[in-house]
Amino acid sequence: MRVRYCTTVWNARLLLNGFFALFLDNLGCVGMAVTKTAEIGIIGGTGVYDQDNFENVKEVKVFTPFGATSDLVSVGLYKNVKVAFIPRHGKNHTIPPHRVNYRANVWALKQLGVKRIIASAAVGSLREDYGPGTFVVPDQFIDRTKKRLDTFYEGGQVCHISAADPFCEQLRPLFIKAAQKLGLDVKDRGTYVCIEGPRFSTRAESRLFQMWKADVVGMTLYPECILAREAEMCYVSISIVTDYDVWAESPVSTKEVIEKAKKSNQDLKKLILEVIPKMPKTQTCKCGSALKDALM
Repeated sequence: MRVRYCTTVWNARLLLNGFFALFLDNLGCVGMAVTKTAEIGIIGGTGVYDQDNFENVKEVKVFTPFGATSDLVSVGLYKNVKVAFIPRHGKNHTIPPHRVNYRANVWALKQLGVKRIIASAAVGSLREDYGPGTFVVPDQFIDRTKKRLDTFYEGGQVCHISAADPFCEQLRPLFIKAAQKLGLDVKDRGTYVCIEGPRFSTRAESRLFQMWKADVVGMTLYPECILAREAEMCYVSISIVTDYDVWAESPVSTKEVIEKAKKSNQDLKKLILEVIPKMPKTQTCKCGSALKDALM
């Protein structure tokens, strides 16, 4: 089932302390944000595209001021929890990481009422002890992207969002404890280097990242996590190690990444399904008030 929602128009203007309030032109659209359609958003990375465990799934078209989302948003139920799912690269994996419309994806989830985002990612390891199949719940990132639009605030109002602790401090422990309970090899912290892509790193770059004491390298974390912070949404990254990047003897390949991601996919599903029903109703983190001291 497909549902078509027109939730915004193209000349929306951001208002002080009303980030998602809009001035709407009369363009024949329903000038109203869709609220309470979903509580939790899942942005699926490489190898994570299906929602077999969800009930009453429908596909929703959400229009945004920033263009099209990566694909239709699938909305369904899991144990009475409303969940929205976006395949980051599209259902057929046709969108490379540097071309993902991160702003549209995050905005769409916000418009649907999502307050918490679970984002999966395939990453390369920069450490011997973070082997393929390891789950990493990052607590820091280093941005090495170059051409990505990484803010909702392009003028008229300035936003200096804090990135000191870029991931939700309430969600991270939930996923770490759940992964440990399931017997998964999980690392409770890590620094994620986000590169522009779509190419992989050179050996010199990989060794440089090791010198920086980074732990994993990937292509999709940024600006997704910061856009979620600007939208005052909780964000947690579940990164799955697929390879040892290129500092090791064997250069990484696309085939290897996809194969390893698919093998870890079942464990990832178990982890997400374990946590969804246990999400606390009350937010004790600061994500929901991130704009309080950020706007000028």
